[in-house]
Amino acid sequence: MAKSKQERIRFANDEILGKGNLDVVDEVFATDYVVHAGGKDYKGPKFVKKFIKQLRSAISNLRVVEITFLMQAGNMITWQYTLSGKHAADMRGIPPSGRKVKWRGIVVTRFDGEKIAEEWTVSELAEKLLLKLPR
Repeated sequence: MAKSKQERIRFANDEILGKGNLDVVDEVFATDYVVHAGGKDYKGPKFVKKFIKQLRSAISNLRVVEITFLMQAGNMITWQYTLSGKHAADMRGIPPSGRKVKWRGIVVTRFDGEKIAEEWTVSELAEKLLLKLPR
């Protein structure tokens, strides 16, 4: 039985972010996947795997706190996430603070059939990490 778009997004977050199970990336994301974030485009499931490894390395005890679905139309769905963990290692040049961090982001996801093909995302993670640095 096919999963709904909401179920696929929850599954991806639980497995990939929450458990670090990168084996499901190819099952969830299209081969020509692209994400638009911070004014740049990042492409392919290979990028997803690399980014998740970096994120889970920098933020220990990464946990999916909440997923909230805001709107769905056709093959697109807009949703918000809340994640938490401990800033334990360097994250893209931001040195570890050793403190707990909790942040939100918003994503617009476009599906092609059962797979995530394209996303537009905004996250407050960098801002939260910079605010947590010792002064």
